[in-house]
Amino acid sequence: MIHVVAGVLIDRHRRVLIAQRPAGKHMAGAWEFPGGKLEPGEAPADALKREIDEEIGVCIDRPRPLMRLRHHYEHGEVLLDVWVVRHFRGEPRSLDGQALRWCNRRELAGAELLPADRPIIDALRLPERLRQRSAAGYRITPFGARGAGGGGRLEGVLCASRAEADTAAACGADFLALGKPLAPDELGELCKEVGAPVYARGVDLERAWSLGATGVNGLMR
Repeated sequence: MIHVVAGVLIDRHRRVLIAQRPAGKHMAGAWEFPGGKLEPGEAPADALKREIDEEIGVCIDRPRPLMRLRHHYEHGEVLLDVWVVRHFRGEPRSLDGQALRWCNRRELAGAELLPADRPIIDALRLPERLRQRSAAGYRITPFGARGAGGGGRLEGVLCASRAEADTAAACGADFLALGKPLAPDELGELCKEVGAPVYARGVDLERAWSLGATGVNGLMR
């Protein structure tokens, strides 16, 4: 398995930065979010800062986790740690022979991204705090209930336990909203193991991010 970090840089105009893989690299010509491989023993957040500096020459600050996902390519499996970066210093520039492009959300949806990167587009539609069960981009149903489906909205599941969260993720939930607090180590393991955004319960936003969660859930079961 190849462990990779990716940063979704968002500027003050709410545009997202993508980079085109240069000639000579696997899947050259496809677009991706900037990032790269972890070095042995390197923490994902540290790897992200290093890779972003090496690839596009900017210094990032306060990245927050978005999701962790796995994707199978013909050459092997990729484990992708994805972070949202709203705070950075410097103007992105090509240091690796790659083209760079700022996209609004509609342009991003039409870009020829790597297959592993495409689920990130949907995850970016989610808020940092869940305050309502249904919104323009998503809906949340209790564990075991059938979602209405359709409409282009993401389908979240409200879970009362780690077991329910594991099951909902395995059944294809787009994101998980925890209805009860989990112990910090248990929450951290859940965020590492499921390929979907996780919303924590009973912790503040900064603590949730430090454990790998996408955000916090303010909904009751």
